[in-house]
Amino acid sequence: MFLRTASGALLGLAAGGGMARAAMLPADPVFGRSFDDLQGAAQPLSAYVGRPVVMNFWASWCAPCVREMPLLESLHQQHSDLTVLGLAIDTRANVLRFLDKVSVSYPLLLTGTQGIPLMRDLGNKGGGLPFTVLFDRNGRESSTVVGELKPDDLQSRVARIL
Repeated sequence: MFLRTASGALLGLAAGGGMARAAMLPADPVFGRSFDDLQGAAQPLSAYVGRPVVMNFWASWCAPCVREMPLLESLHQQHSDLTVLGLAIDTRANVLRFLDKVSVSYPLLLTGTQGIPLMRDLGNKGGGLPFTVLFDRNGRESSTVVGELKPDDLQSRVARIL
């Protein structure tokens, strides 16, 4: 009897429980990774599951990355229920020099060269920067943007994960 009831419940989820089925999916494997913050402490990305996340891969030498930083900062300031996370494919020294010129208050983590294969795993096969991935509060990928972010497009994508 138990097996029949359990399989019936599973069939019900598979047949029509779209939202229930979606909530059961695991977070993206990226959330199993950790990267150092600017103080050298490892920060697990799993800490961000439970909140919508805008994950932006960037580098201090990337002109489009630098141009979109004020947009990301503004997004961070406007939405307290959203995590904006910068993953720097760069060195600590370069990022610190960059921050002397540009104010950023959202978390920045250092991926170094590990960020390149990670971007490819997330769909950026060419490895171009900037690259942004939006995740819902369950840690599942919602959308990706290769190249510089546009304000209206970003707001539309963010509205889907809030």
